[in-house]
Amino acid sequence: MSYVLGISAFYHDSAAALIKDGQILSAAQEERFTRKKHDSNYPYNAIEFVLSHAKIKLSDVNHIVFYEKPFLKFERLLETYVAFAPRGFQSFSKAMPIWLKEKLFQKKMILDFLKKHDKNFKDEKKILFSEHHLSHAASAFYPSPFNEAIVLTADGVGEWATTTVAVCRENKIEIKKELHFPHSLGLLYSAFTYYTGFKVNSGEYKLMGLAPYGKPKYVDIILKDLIDLKDDGTFILNQKYFNYSTGLTMTNDKFNLLFGAKRRNPDKEQITQFHMDIASSIQHVTEKVMLMLAKSLRDEYQIKNLCLAGGVALNCVANGKILKQKIFDNIWIQPAAGDAGGSLGAALAYWHIDLGKIRKEINLDNMQGSYLGSEYSNEDIKIKFDEIGAKYQKINDDTLLEKTVNDITEGKAIGWFQGRMEFGPRALGNRSILGDPRSENMQKNLNLKVKFRESFRPFAPSVLREDVNDWFELNTESPYMLLVADVKKEKIIELNEEQKKLFGIDLLNIKRSEIPAVTHVDYSARIQTVTRETNEKYYNLISKFKEKTNCPILVNTSFNIRGEPIVNSPEDAFRCFMGTDLDTLVVGNFYLRKVDQDNNLKTDYINKFELD
Repeated sequence: MSYVLGISAFYHDSAAALIKDGQILSAAQEERFTRKKHDSNYPYNAIEFVLSHAKIKLSDVNHIVFYEKPFLKFERLLETYVAFAPRGFQSFSKAMPIWLKEKLFQKKMILDFLKKHDKNFKDEKKILFSEHHLSHAASAFYPSPFNEAIVLTADGVGEWATTTVAVCRENKIEIKKELHFPHSLGLLYSAFTYYTGFKVNSGEYKLMGLAPYGKPKYVDIILKDLIDLKDDGTFILNQKYFNYSTGLTMTNDKFNLLFGAKRRNPDKEQITQFHMDIASSIQHVTEKVMLMLAKSLRDEYQIKNLCLAGGVALNCVANGKILKQKIFDNIWIQPAAGDAGGSLGAALAYWHIDLGKIRKEINLDNMQGSYLGSEYSNEDIKIKFDEIGAKYQKINDDTLLEKTVNDITEGKAIGWFQGRMEFGPRALGNRSILGDPRSENMQKNLNLKVKFRESFRPFAPSVLREDVNDWFELNTESPYMLLVADVKKEKIIELNEEQKKLFGIDLLNIKRSEIPAVTHVDYSARIQTVTRETNEKYYNLISKFKEKTNCPILVNTSFNIRGEPIVNSPEDAFRCFMGTDLDTLVVGNFYLRKVDQDNNLKTDYINKFELD
């Protein structure tokens, strides 16, 4: 019996994952425990969770693998400074003391942290280091259902690599090609995230959600001045317009002049049509790059399966375009595609590559639906709710589903907390807020009254796998909400002549399909397919809703407010329930109505979390 603990930390989205004899046992992000979004600190709580879930001590772990190599990262910092000197002195002088004090000697630092779990832990030889992009590639290939695949990893930057191509067979991963810093599709997208006034490393979703409201007017400028794009999808970025190599911002004054406007100040300036057009343009370019890369890789290697990892793999619109063009026969995307997933990949890479272990069973979903986090029994939940003073009914599954479906059909917003927490940035039916997709007001109400976030941001449909093709232009598995497809034409409501004249945010409140709450302004949807095998209770809930309404779909958004990590515990769920306009909370077999609760238990929830 052999345990491998994987750790990612010290940049953003720290996490821990535990595998036993190559099988994934558990994985979780630190943010869920600390309630600090994208927490980058050492994942003490996440490690405590994965150890306690397996009922083992740290000394029982055979190997501990960190997801990247600090010395290579340090080399990049030094070489970048030399290449751009003296321009980068400001950022260099800020970074260097931290590196010299902490990051460079990470093995000792990690050992000191590990002793907090077990003061007798002394075996430094157990601590090992993977490479950033190898960790990403491993996280995508080994849990995939493929014996052979191309893995395309694209993100901001690891040690040096920003885009890598790996050919994977059986238990082997061979990295064939790399693009290196500062030429990065992830950093290009983040530069536009920054320019439009959103937070880098968390606002990229907003940019993607904003894109359909705009027109891709600036594509030619981007392709002419910012990115030199080759026929095979490789590229060089013109560093004259960027500041991320040398300064403390992503873009510079030359970038502003190129587009004729300064960066949007999020505290003082509203989003305008200009920002929507900018979002549309960079989204268009990102899709173009990913499509060109995918086509050239299929042509070159003649392998029919594609796996995707790295932060850019969370761009579900680009993923949907690759699928739609049938470049590869099959696509599988790691649900924790960002740095959190590096913890899992580091553990899997060591097990299969360094230890040479074969992959035992290759199933449709070795990620187990990504339900790899903490869970609570009904006894645990009762104790927590009694301590808080919550008013609840404890009911059996059938009654629970019946009551929840009735609430949804009445237009109520439901906090739904079941089973194991999801690993990755998406709630997939276990830590979700649910609503009726047929409602014209649901998107607006959830955004403004529950999530307290920008009104333009779309919501995803959870749909029964067997019904997905009746409603969407998709007929494949999409369990992780990482593929976007169009709503079927027969479900669409055509715009009238007056509506066709509208543009930008004015398009938001038009009913454009039979399921308006999950139909984006371009008639697309970010789809999660649900099966009985992966999540029986959620499948049964959607089936019950279908019985009642003939619609096999629910609105599914993550159970949190803007700026807050997804809820982890029953207490988190209750606080969010009481601090928002959620009507009903369902935790395990406990059913809670807002109207029954003591108003004194309400908290100032909105101001508790820093806006993302």
